Amino acid sequence: MDEDRPLEETGGEHTPSRPLRVFLVDDHAMFRAGVRAELGVHVEVIGEASTVAEAVARIGASNPDVVLLDVHMPDGGGRAVLDAVRRTHPQVKFLALSVSDAAEDVIGLIRAGARGYVTKTISPDELAAAIRRVADGDAVFSPRLAGFVLDAFAARPDAPVADPELDQLTNREREVLRLLARGYAYKEIAKELFISIKTVETHVSNVLRKLQMSNRYELSRWAADRRLV
Repeated sequence: MDEDRPLEETGGEHTPSRPLRVFLVDDHAMFRAGVRAELGVHVEVIGEASTVAEAVARIGASNPDVVLLDVHMPDGGGRAVLDAVRRTHPQVKFLALSVSDAAEDVIGLIRAGARGYVTKTISPDELAAAIRRVADGDAVFSPRLAGFVLDAFAARPDAPVADPELDQLTNREREVLRLLARGYAYKEIAKELFISIKTVETHVSNVLRKLQMSNRYELSRWAADRRLV
C-alpha cells in the first residue's frame, strides 16, 4: 500500500460551506457501492454511472465538484467521458481511479485533462484526501505513477512514440496482455480487472489474432520487448 499512497499535500486548503459533491463513474456496481459506502462520511456522493453516455448526461445535470473516473469501460472508457464533459462543463475536475497502473493510461488521462490518477488499492481516507486536493486544484498521483507523467512531459516532443502493432490493441486488451506477461493466470486476471474468465479468454484470443502469435509465451516476450510488463 505504501507505494500507492498519494503524494503529500503541497497546495492550499479546501474549506467549502458544503460537503464536496462527488460523482462516481465505474462499470462495476459492487465497486461503486463500496466506494459510496466508504466515502459517505467524507464527501457527498451525488450520483453514479456505469456507461459513457449515462455518465456524460448525469454529470452535466448534477455539476459535481469532482468526478471519480474509471479508465476502462466497455463503451469507450474514462477518456470518452472526460472529453465530452470538458467541452460543456470545463469547471468539473476529474480524478482517475483505476486498477490499471499502465503508463499510457496515466499519461492519456492527464493529457486529456484529469487532475490526478490513483489506483484502486488506495485506502478510503487516502482517497478522500486525494478528492479534496483535486477539488482545491492540486494534481494528485500515486507516487510511482507520478514518474510516468514527469517522464512523458519531459520527453522530447519529436521523440518517436508510435507503435503500429501496439496501437491496434484496445486499452482493455493491453491491460490483459500486461497482466498475462507478468505471469497472471486467467482466473487472476479476471479477479484483478473485475471481469469474467470468459472475457479474459476472448481478449487474449483477440490479442493473439491481431499480433499474429500463437501462445502466451510469445505474447510475454513481445510485451517485455516493449517494456509493457
